[in-house]
Amino acid sequence: MKLHELMPAEGSRKERKRKGRGIGSGNGKTAGKGHKGQKARSGGGVRLGFEGGQTPLFRRLPKRGFTNINRKEYAIVNLDALNSFEDGTEVTPELLIETGLVRNEKAGIKILAKGNVEKKLTVKAHKFSSAAKEAIEAAGGNTEVI
Repeated sequence: MKLHELMPAEGSRKERKRKGRGIGSGNGKTAGKGHKGQKARSGGGVRLGFEGGQTPLFRRLPKRGFTNINRKEYAIVNLDALNSFEDGTEVTPELLIETGLVRNEKAGIKILAKGNVEKKLTVKAHKFSSAAKEAIEAAGGNTEVI
C-alpha cells in the first residue's frame, strides 16, 4: 500500500444532507421538518429538560444533601502496591506516576492500609491513613507529608 492509494473504508464517509434545495433533492420545501408546528419554526424547539408541560424529571426527583465545591479527590494507593519497589526506595508521587501505579494525580495521593508492606521505604505523599502510617513505620520505613 502506498500513500496515494489510501482511501477511507466503504461507508465510513457520508455526505451531509443539503436541506431546502428544491423538490428533486428529497429535502426541499419543508426541509425535512414536516408541516407547521413548533419544531418546524425558525428558532423553534423546546429547552433542555422540557417535557411538554409535564413536571420534568429533575423536579420530580427528591433532592438530598449538597455538593461541596471545594472537595478534594485523592488518587488512592494501597500498601500492597508499594511492595513492587526495592528496599530503601524513596517513593514520590512522580515515581508512582512513572511506574503506572497512579494514572491521574487529582488533588494529590493518599496512601491507604489495604494489604501490608514488607519493604523499608521512604514514602512521600499528600495524605496517609493512620493505619498505613503505622504499617510503613512498623516495616522500618518512614512517611513524609508533602
